[in-house]
Amino acid sequence: MDFNTYQKEARKSAIYPHLGSNLSYPTLGLCGEAGEVAEKVKKLFRDRKGRADIQFKTELLKELGDVLWYLSSLTSELGFELDDVAKINVEKLNSRMKNNKIHGDGDNR
Repeated sequence: MDFNTYQKEARKSAIYPHLGSNLSYPTLGLCGEAGEVAEKVKKLFRDRKGRADIQFKTELLKELGDVLWYLSSLTSELGFELDDVAKINVEKLNSRMKNNKIHGDGDNR
């Protein structure tokens, strides 16, 4: 599945206040789901000495799907497509690599 197809399919399940003009809901959801990913990884080190079996990886994959859903929803709220996000990000990374600026601080390296 490509990003834009996913975005269209995921949008069908978007039910939240002021759909189409609400940046807050998907932004907060994205933060929450990213936090759940971090919590699972933290507990992996606490409880399993960092050893990820297939069950753990599958559970983490489900959480990453939730992150993707909220990222997709936020992208839709902004009037863009996920392909735009991916393309712009790759262009930014390639520019940083070309200019030997992959390390360091700041958004516009």
